[in-house]
Parts: sequence; structure tokens; C-alpha cells
Amino acid sequence: MDKRTFLKELTLAGVGWPLSGRCGPLSGTFLSDWIGRFDDQPAGAVAAAEDFWAGIRNGYRLKPEYINLENGYYCIQPEEILESFITHVREVNYQGAYYMRTVQFERKKAMAARLAEIAGCGAEELIITRNTTESLDMVIGGYPWREGDEAIMAQQDYGAMLNMFRQVGRRYGVVPKVVSVPNHPASDDELVSLYERAIGARTRLLMVSHLINITGQIMPVRKICDMAHSRGVEVMVDGAHSFAHIRHSITGLDCDYYGASLHKWLSVPLGAGILYVKPAHVEKIWPLLADDANVGGIARLNHTGTLPVHTDLAIADAIDYYQRLRPERKEARLRYLQQYWTSRVRDLPGVVVNTPADPERACGIGNVGIKGMTPAAMADRLLNHYKIYTVAIDAPDASVQGCRITPNLFTLPEELDVLVGALKEMGANG
Repeated sequence: MDKRTFLKELTLAGVGWPLSGRCGPLSGTFLSDWIGRFDDQPAGAVAAAEDFWAGIRNGYRLKPEYINLENGYYCIQPEEILESFITHVREVNYQGAYYMRTVQFERKKAMAARLAEIAGCGAEELIITRNTTESLDMVIGGYPWREGDEAIMAQQDYGAMLNMFRQVGRRYGVVPKVVSVPNHPASDDELVSLYERAIGARTRLLMVSHLINITGQIMPVRKICDMAHSRGVEVMVDGAHSFAHIRHSITGLDCDYYGASLHKWLSVPLGAGILYVKPAHVEKIWPLLADDANVGGIARLNHTGTLPVHTDLAIADAIDYYQRLRPERKEARLRYLQQYWTSRVRDLPGVVVNTPADPERACGIGNVGIKGMTPAAMADRLLNHYKIYTVAIDAPDASVQGCRITPNLFTLPEELDVLVGALKEMGANG
């Protein structure tokens, strides 16, 4: 079945909720009432309750031209959050410089405090940045390096951070030590040992992705932190894909630094991220831009000039939505969707799944390749022939070659059936 026919049949077979377009999305009150109807059901049961998720899908405006399975880069907002954001833009524009010179700073602190609450850390330990790259590169670039110091990272980590480590290598003489994370580890111990073997006498900082962006593998961060700390090494966590995706607390991880983007799984409009720094480390990190000499604590790292403050205000709306939906439901649904399609293609001829099969080692993100086909050709084929939008992943060390598949809360199993059919045909044809 082609995509156009599929969408038409879904519309005809629907239960009163539109599947695309702006057709009266659920308001906040109605959404709360709708979610409340399922309060007596555990998250695992709701994960497969398609009538529930049809109601959630109704709150989004979706393009009908393709199936969007590339939500890992940017999760679009439900219309409820988008409309609130537009209201904030109008209000800031209405108040102008008065807003910028009077209340913006207290509002930003209030938003940071709300983020700290769901992040599981103190309000004085977290600041709002523009994205994960800014957050973690501020730590890498502002760390008090000495020539010959070593930093550990993985080939599968995000490129912007790897590039920043290379830059401090050229600038300060830091030695990057790069490991390669197996796509299908036998145990947590295998992963912890991988990093432990890389630690040397001059190792000062270890970076680990909580959820590897190209495969979706969840790393045993707390165990890695415990090991590193026992060796006197600090740990920086890339939480870009774990924050508001899988449930955890930053203090529970016991990492030293943590960065995330809010435009991903929290569905905040573009332009907001977070940086957490253990209080003991704040004073030794150089800010990205010079701070006010009178500013103390983690706020000294937060000077970046005039910002789109209306985005900060939308953080509260996104958190409200996330909490009404319930984090445990969201995580269960995303894991259900990933397992729904990966379980159907793991044993297909010509198909290579680069994401662990163990449900505890991955959540919403998956990665799949076709033997004999480059990732770019695969992504092109999925879009132009099957109308499925993904992103090609071609790791430099060839450890991951395929397309990243990231559903969202609006994704239907029927859409993933189209993906499964496409992979079956592509794998058979090579």
C-alpha cells in the first residue's frame, strides 16, 4: 500500500480525530480530561492503547506528504505548546525593552527552577542555554586543561563535542582518547570496562552519551560515573536524547556535568537547552562569554547576550504538557513503538538492526541498515519511494551504517507497518 492510500484509509477508518492538518487540536483542558480517562490503567497498558494515542495525535499539526520518522533532531510541538509560544512572542514584543530590563531575569530563573525539578537537581545547579552543543562545549572549552591532559570519549558521540575536544587538543595540548561502543553489548560490565581501560594517569574528563544519538542505545551512566570517580576522573554526560525521553534524575546519575536540548524530547520551541554543573566545579569552568564580575554561582556561566526570551517562557508550557501526559506513559509508548518495528525486522534477510534488542537498552530511537546499500541511498529510497522521512547515519569507523528511526507520540503503528514493509522489500532486493 502506498502512503497516499494508507493515509486516506486511516482517515476513513478513524474514530473522530483528524490525522493531519489543523482541525481543532485538543485544548489543555480537554487534553487533561482525555488523559484522565485512562488514569486507572498502568503505563504499560496505555502504551498499546491506540485510542488514547489517537487523541494525543489530534493535538499535532502534521504534514500529510510523508511519514515523519526523524524526530530525534527536532520534536515538533503539539499545537497547544505552539500557540502558547506565539502568545509569549506577542507579549514580549508588546512590552519591549520594559520586559527585557525588568522581569526577564526572574522569569528565566523560574523556568530554570521548573526544569531542575523534573531533572532531579537543585535550582542553583542548572542554567538555561541554547542547546546541548553550547552546554557541553562550554565545559570542554572552559575546562582548566594543562598540556598532556587526556579526555575520553566514544566514536559514537555527537560530532560537535568530538570536534570541540579536537580543538582543545590543538589549542592546549589535550590528548583525546576515543573508544568505540559496541552496538550489541553483552552486559553493562562490558561497557564500563571499555571506558575503564582507556583511563590513564593524565585522564581528567570522560564524556559519555546517556542515550547514543545514532543508535538509541542507553548507556549505564551511573556505573560509568562510579568507576570514573573511583579513578579520580570527572564525567560529562550528553543527555540530549535522554532528557524527557527516559526517566532519570541528574543527581541519581552522579555525573559532574550534564547537558541537554529542550527542542528534542521535551518539545520546547527551538533555542533552549540546559547545563548542569556540580557546585564544586562551577568556579573552575571559564564561561563561554565574559561574565559580570558581580555574578556568582552557576549564573556566571549563563551570559550569552540578548536572547529570544519568549522561548524560555514556553518551557513552562512544555513541562505542563509533559507532566499531564505523565513521563512513565511517554517512555512506555516510545519504547513500545521502537520494539513494534524492530522486532519485526531483526531476522529479515539483508536487514541489519544496529540497536540492542533488550528493551531496557533502548527506548524510542532505533537504527537499521540494508546490506549492500549506503545509508544515503537508503534514506533517499525511503523518502522518494515509500514517503518515509529519516536521516542517514554513516559513522566514520563504519560501526553504524543505516538510517535512524525516531517515532514520536503522534506516530501510529500503521505508519511503522509501512516502514517494515519497505525494509522487507529493500532487504530482499539488496
